[in-house]
Amino acid sequence: MKKTELLVTPLTVDDILPLAEAGADAFVVGEQRYGLRLAGEFNREDVQRAIDLAHNKGKKVYVAMNAIFHNEKIDELAGYIQFAAAAKADAIIFGDPAVLMTAKEVAPEMKLHWSTETTGTNWYTCNYWGRKGAKRAVLAREINMDAIVEIKENAEVEIEVQVHGMSCMFQSKRSLLGNYYEYQGKVMEIENRKMEKNMFLHDKERENKYPIFEDENGTHIMSPNDICIIDELQEMLEAGVDSFKIDGILKSPEYILAVTRIYREAIDLFFEDPEAYDDKKDELLAEIEKIQPENRSLDTGFFFKETVY
Repeated sequence: MKKTELLVTPLTVDDILPLAEAGADAFVVGEQRYGLRLAGEFNREDVQRAIDLAHNKGKKVYVAMNAIFHNEKIDELAGYIQFAAAAKADAIIFGDPAVLMTAKEVAPEMKLHWSTETTGTNWYTCNYWGRKGAKRAVLAREINMDAIVEIKENAEVEIEVQVHGMSCMFQSKRSLLGNYYEYQGKVMEIENRKMEKNMFLHDKERENKYPIFEDENGTHIMSPNDICIIDELQEMLEAGVDSFKIDGILKSPEYILAVTRIYREAIDLFFEDPEAYDDKKDELLAEIEKIQPENRSLDTGFFFKETVY
């Protein structure tokens, strides 16, 4: 059985080697002009360095181009895809069909991972994009374990699932934060707000705080809790899910490194001896709970929610 890939989102180039040593198999890098909700900003020089460092360690790098592209950016896509191909990126992550069409023209050998955040909900759709050229489908965070297993059993492409970190609940292309402050008569320069960890929407009724930030792609409202299923990996591992993603957005490098080590141990334990993983999974969860930020509770996301038709 092929071992499931552990995919991690580094904050900087300096994180690549430590994460590789900790057990990451692949990395997502890119810049916000082309990619959505990246843990860190990587300009072209950074992307090239990240790829070189990762490849020297036998790891893979996927370049994010999963933003929604309006007409003014379309002419830039060919150049950026050609750059990613020349830099020897292992794949491009896309959601907008414009990326797929452009890649076929300028870099037909480039592997493509289809990721639209919310519409990867069934195997038929995954296979449709596979027939169009995608080698992998990134599943939506809003589907449950039964659906994930069913998709993997019927998919003709690789399947990626997020197993840890926050997820996006809402995105608007509008500058909602900037508009709000402008309405109040205040001036707010939205600069590198992606790294801002102290901006929240507070829902008093639900007693939840939702992280919020604004960047070139608009306004993003994130989940109040972090997904964590370190103790519930067995069913997906048995099904052969191809990639587990740890999303490190709005987290520290130290946290991402620690979580990567723990998931690496869990995956390796299962492939060595499923019973050993079963015996230790509660201990692994406790290790993550110890390092979890105070304002970020852990939950299992939608993995065990009942599907309503």
